Amino acid sequence: MGNSLIGALHSAAPISRFYGRNAWIDGKAETQLTTLSLKKGVLNIAAFPDLHPGKYGPVGVAILADRIFPQLVGNDIGCGMALFVLDIPAHRLKADKVAKRLRALSAPVPTTLGTIGGGNHFCEVQTVGELHHAVAGISKSSTLLMVHSGSRALGQAVFSAHALAATNGLSGHATEAYLTAHNTAVCWARQNRLAIAERAAKALRCDLQRVCDAPHNLVEKTTAGWLHRKGAAKADMALVPIAGSRDAPSYLVRPCLQQQALASLAHGAGRKFERASMKARIGKPDGLSRTRYGGRVVCEDKQMLLEEAPKAYKNIQAIMKDIEAQGLAERALTLHPFVTFKKAVQR
Repeated sequence: MGNSLIGALHSAAPISRFYGRNAWIDGKAETQLTTLSLKKGVLNIAAFPDLHPGKYGPVGVAILADRIFPQLVGNDIGCGMALFVLDIPAHRLKADKVAKRLRALSAPVPTTLGTIGGGNHFCEVQTVGELHHAVAGISKSSTLLMVHSGSRALGQAVFSAHALAATNGLSGHATEAYLTAHNTAVCWARQNRLAIAERAAKALRCDLQRVCDAPHNLVEKTTAGWLHRKGAAKADMALVPIAGSRDAPSYLVRPCLQQQALASLAHGAGRKFERASMKARIGKPDGLSRTRYGGRVVCEDKQMLLEEAPKAYKNIQAIMKDIEAQGLAERALTLHPFVTFKKAVQR
């Protein structure tokens, strides 16, 4: 855990916790929340049920402050999730064929635009498990594509250039310089998700249409101050995707804006266990390339397969239960993983 949140302290900012007492919340994340609330310049915090510890502070939070703190956005600026509908009916899908064709995403490209990256990023073909509320262009037989990725090396470069000297926040020209670079990274990340989806659609020999795109690592200027989101989806839009693990459902929801939630929402299941602990918890990656839904996982990096195993994540159904109990959103679609692409070795 980084120490960039430790600095000049003031009276604690209020924390709105949008999870019940039975939620799985790591004690380290609660400690980071408390430390963050005491940080000078922080005005308000909203914490969501996917809350977990991060390097520079908690992940799964929205923070309102009177200045910009680059650490509270992190290095993957603009990271988010986009959902697309494909013009292939679900009954025509064959898991092995889809997995084989999605391997094209591992082919080298001239730049990093259109590449997924590592960690918890993915491109996943999904089917509709339940249609709770009508969504234009989507039926029970539809095939969806969810992409989770960010700004790759660009975001890291922006972070490296601005974060180290900004422990107590940015001011003056430093704010303008960071914001300009940050906004470029946010736009690049959104374009990257589209480029990944277009590559996937080409490999699957179909067309696609974007349903929504919700970033969850960014900062925005509001009338009340600077709104930071770290692992918290931007919820001031009609539809927001919330990802489960590769062996659990994902959801498309309609946000119900609450003032205390700072126009934000949980972005996914959230990690339950640290990556470094997963080999000891699981042992071998045997069986991790198949899902309970009969789908496939394309991840030929055995270490990544272990680190990103479903067991590493919280129960997404419990996350959704908290989201709905807290009045943050209502589900529109329940989506089942069919083929999840993370990484393939070129042959």
